[in-house]
Amino acid sequence: MGELNRITQNPAVMGGKACIRGMRVTVGMVVGLIGSGRSVDEVLTAYPYLEREDVLQALRYAAWLSEAREVVLAEA
Repeated sequence: MGELNRITQNPAVMGGKACIRGMRVTVGMVVGLIGSGRSVDEVLTAYPYLEREDVLQALRYAAWLSEAREVVLAEA
C-alpha cells in the first residue's frame, strides 16, 4: 500500500473518523460518493478544495481497511 499522508484522524474532528487532510471531509463520504456512481472528477467538482490524490488515498485507505477485518455479509 502506498503512503497515506493525506488521511488523518483527530478526536476533535468529525468524532475521530478518518478525514482528508484534517478537513471535515471523511473518507467514508468520499468512498460513498464513488460507490454511488460519482466519478473522481465529479467529486473534485463538488468539493473543489479536494485534490485528486485526496480521493485516491481515501480509496486506498478504504481498500486497506476492508482487507484488515472480516465483515459478515448476508447470504445470497
